[in-house]
Amino acid sequence: MRKLPAILLCCLFFCDLAVFAQEINQQALPEKTRILFVLDGSGSMNADWSENLSRMDVAKNILTRLVDSLRINPNLELALRVYGHRYSRQSNNCNDTQLEVPFRVNNHSAIIQEIKDITPRGVTPITYSLLQAAADFPAGAGYRNILILITDGVESCGGDPCAASIELQKKGVFLRPFIIGLGVPGGKALECVGKFIDAQNSTSFNQILNESIETTFANTTVSIALLNGENQPVETNVNITFLNSMTGTAAYEFVHYLDGAGKPDSVQIDPVLSYDVIVNTLPPVIRRGVNIVNGRHNLLEIPAPQGTLIIKPEARGNAFSAVVRQRDVTQILHLQQSHQPVRYLVGDYEVETLTLPRRIFPVSVAAGKTITITLPSSGSVNINSLAVGYGSVFEIMENGEPRWVCALDETKTRHTLNLLPGKYRIAFRARRSRGSKYTAVKTFDLASGQTLNLSMF
Repeated sequence: MRKLPAILLCCLFFCDLAVFAQEINQQALPEKTRILFVLDGSGSMNADWSENLSRMDVAKNILTRLVDSLRINPNLELALRVYGHRYSRQSNNCNDTQLEVPFRVNNHSAIIQEIKDITPRGVTPITYSLLQAAADFPAGAGYRNILILITDGVESCGGDPCAASIELQKKGVFLRPFIIGLGVPGGKALECVGKFIDAQNSTSFNQILNESIETTFANTTVSIALLNGENQPVETNVNITFLNSMTGTAAYEFVHYLDGAGKPDSVQIDPVLSYDVIVNTLPPVIRRGVNIVNGRHNLLEIPAPQGTLIIKPEARGNAFSAVVRQRDVTQILHLQQSHQPVRYLVGDYEVETLTLPRRIFPVSVAAGKTITITLPSSGSVNINSLAVGYGSVFEIMENGEPRWVCALDETKTRHTLNLLPGKYRIAFRARRSRGSKYTAVKTFDLASGQTLNLSMF
């Protein structure tokens, strides 16, 4: 058996090493989670709610049992912030918020004791509490930060909890919060703060709180099937972005992959967030508010049929670029280089080559097909003048109509232009000439690969 050359063995080794390095650095959720409970201690929590118990009594009982049950999770740290519990309603203290128990390992008993000692008194400074909560989460990687707000009212201090929550999420302070309302009047105003769920009684509150915790740890995976023109999941190698639908920021970036069986692989995503999915084709395919079920594997089927476009010069002509737009859309979709195969969604496009002169081609991209646009190789013309001046080059169309191609550089006496083959005219006037009548005009024909030298005087 022949031995592989040493240089080839080295190349294979380093290629395998690069793949291995990438795979051990694969995207994954942090193993540890921090949950900050933000509890409403305002005076309205004294109101009767269920079975002759106040809202605070119900919250204390259920939250105490929950915190006690979370002792068994070694990858979870808890903290407790309370607002509206230190000053009376009459004082209208909108800074009444306190981190009562900071994040520590095994602080469950301290949280339970603090919950028991809360006496509802004051107002509802939700915005200020959220802003203060930003400092409650210790710095450092390796944690998912979750905030669960339990309240029986909306903001009462004139703040904007929605803006505060979005800003803190964008900064990565915490993921989308859970907002659990205890029969909140006008509670829909809190939907922009996070995932708002209103509990109408003690039973539903218990269920909602436990489901929120379960969601935090639910193993949620997604596969995306990119469908071709025949609705077969065979499109692949496309960048896919999972956007946090609340903040509009990217939560995950993946390059789509099909396994050996031709099936899309699965990726793990955080079940706490809500997502928009962008398939970064040309143009992109966007799915807003995708329906992802937490705690299970989700298959998303997204039509993304594509064809390929190639633009190139004949033979060994000069490279060039082309602007690609969707038909009847002025915005540039893509700047494509010659010889580069680029995939586009099925549809109608306009290709404008950045040559001299420019050429425009209508193109209809079909699924699984390749379209090639070939331009004749350019020629070269050297234009010489004895003095600097002003002038332009025009292409002479078949009907004799002149079309402007480009202006000559008014700071130079020598101009070199690469032009597509055709018939042209140059009009030039020296700067020192005293009148339009001194404009020099020359007409010439240029063939592919030809070089011409022209003197204007």
